[in-house]
Amino acid sequence: MRTKADRWRHAIGFELTGLILVVLGLNWILGADIGHLGIMGAIFSVLATLWNYVYNIGFDKAMLAWRGSVLKTLPLRLLHAVIFEAGLLIATIPFIMWWLSMSFWQALSMDIGLVLFYLVYAFVYNWLYDYLFPIPNAQSQQG
Repeated sequence: MRTKADRWRHAIGFELTGLILVVLGLNWILGADIGHLGIMGAIFSVLATLWNYVYNIGFDKAMLAWRGSVLKTLPLRLLHAVIFEAGLLIATIPFIMWWLSMSFWQALSMDIGLVLFYLVYAFVYNWLYDYLFPIPNAQSQQG
């Protein structure tokens, strides 16, 4: 399994890169103030970073118990990303409604757009991260 320092490097890198992409993208799409979007993005990044840390530990422990390995197949990577994003969706819709003065349906639409972006982003980021920073002793954990 990964070390705590490696998990924090992963989570912080994921959130900082995602924050930049989302704030610039939403500014372009919505025309909303970049500072206002940046504050919302920073709040969501903190929430997502904490969720990422806890979620990945739990997911890895479940994988070790279920499969005896933390190595992810393509279907497991997809499942990993979908469950992660579903958890964030539940937490973020009310905040989007309040912060951006949106109706439920507008906030839901925007959040689904963010989820779709982050679904692809999480898949690509995690795959690249695992390639650039291989899991220590991953071969011996394959059992």
